[in-house]
Amino acid sequence: MERDIDKLKGKVVKHFKGKLYLVIDLARHSETMEELVVYKALYGSYGIFVRPKDMFLSKVDKIKYPNCTQEYRFQEIDEDDIVNIMEALNN
Repeated sequence: MERDIDKLKGKVVKHFKGKLYLVIDLARHSETMEELVVYKALYGSYGIFVRPKDMFLSKVDKIKYPNCTQEYRFQEIDEDDIVNIMEALNN
């Protein structure tokens, strides 16, 4: 089953390395028409980033990162987890 980026818009997701991001929208490259996910860091200077949609929605490479317990590179998290993670990152 393919993951649906529309269901992630406006949601907080956790990168498999632990940082939190807000999914803003889906954009297209002006020349190649490649779909890009626009997302914002919820830490540091709160930078805005883009990443190819397929890469954003991809699974974690378990060969390269064998100790990672998260299935996807960016995974939606619930509100309780957001509070706990933000507190941990600020300590």
